[in-house]
Amino acid sequence: MNVITKTSDLATLCARLARHPYVAVDTEFMRETTFWPKLCLIQLAGPDDAACVDPLAAGLDLAPFYALMADRGVVKVFHAARQDVEIVYVQGKIIPHPLFDTQVAAMVCGFGESISYVNLVKQLTNVDIDKTSRFTDWARRPLSQRQLDYALGDVTHLCQVYLKLQTELETTDRAHWLEQEMAVLEDPRSYETKPEDSWRRLKAKVRGRKGLAVLIELAAWREKAAQSQDVPRNRILRDEQLYDIANHMPTEIEQLSEMRTLSSGFAKSGRAREIIDCVNAGLKRDTKLLPAQEQGVVVPPDKVALVELLRVLLKAAAARNRVAPRLIADTEDIERIATEKAPDVAALKGWRRDLFGEDALRLKAGELAISVENGQVVAVPIASPSAMR
Repeated sequence: MNVITKTSDLATLCARLARHPYVAVDTEFMRETTFWPKLCLIQLAGPDDAACVDPLAAGLDLAPFYALMADRGVVKVFHAARQDVEIVYVQGKIIPHPLFDTQVAAMVCGFGESISYVNLVKQLTNVDIDKTSRFTDWARRPLSQRQLDYALGDVTHLCQVYLKLQTELETTDRAHWLEQEMAVLEDPRSYETKPEDSWRRLKAKVRGRKGLAVLIELAAWREKAAQSQDVPRNRILRDEQLYDIANHMPTEIEQLSEMRTLSSGFAKSGRAREIIDCVNAGLKRDTKLLPAQEQGVVVPPDKVALVELLRVLLKAAAARNRVAPRLIADTEDIERIATEKAPDVAALKGWRRDLFGEDALRLKAGELAISVENGQVVAVPIASPSAMR
């Protein structure tokens, strides 16, 4: 198998692929020792064309590839697209559009939640994929023929999977169900890593608003350091170290030596002063002006049973319509429907309301009961309490 290593060959390949309505895309990357993913291989396939591209080849310009990803006349097909799209966005500064994620499409078509690529290919094409090369070192050169065969197989099978799922979506008139999910994947905000917001990915195991202020400063500092040095966040400080510092709030370098999560010599490191500066900056912040923490829905004891009934109703609706429950409603949707008078949730909009939301509201209002017929859970309309008076 020839691997594309020259810009002219890549441009020729992308020009051929751009003449077709879709292109299957996959990437192999490494990020165990870096903050940013290191792109090691790109696989592309069309209806009658397929090739591997070596982004590590000296002098190779990926501009033709990025131009293909930006071509609105070609559907870009990925499986579990988020990480692949992130790489394209970070390195090429564009979001592939239009986008088709076969994992999400499979959820719409009744293949369960987050089905693996191996299982999806098996079910749709009856082909068994050998995944033994998946965790090999993709940055090492030369790549073996076994690695290349595995990598190319991912996109050639993906073409078949896409065509079968697309046909199913059109037959069942469910293509528009994908729109909201694809909109999230095509939104640049899904891939941006702003240091000032990095604390939100943490569990915030801190005491009080002052502790939160310190944690926000520490997390932002760590994010900037990791990005600038291109190393994983935990190479700068581990999460548990951030929590420990935020809770103890040391204001002098010597106090760092007293902390259980830091090594005895950490106070002498170059980062010690930067950490103390973060703590002091956090302590100076007005806690009233801190960003709001995301709070989970608090379910009162008298609503717990209703939440469970709504879960049953959701699973029944999902099974009846052959769609993954998570695509219709998540846990927060269920809990907000149970506890709020006018919940603004996705489950009560569009096709989701037709499949589940309307019945959920009727169940909550006492206008619907849950029963079992022929071994299947069904919703049974009943007279509302007011109508029975």
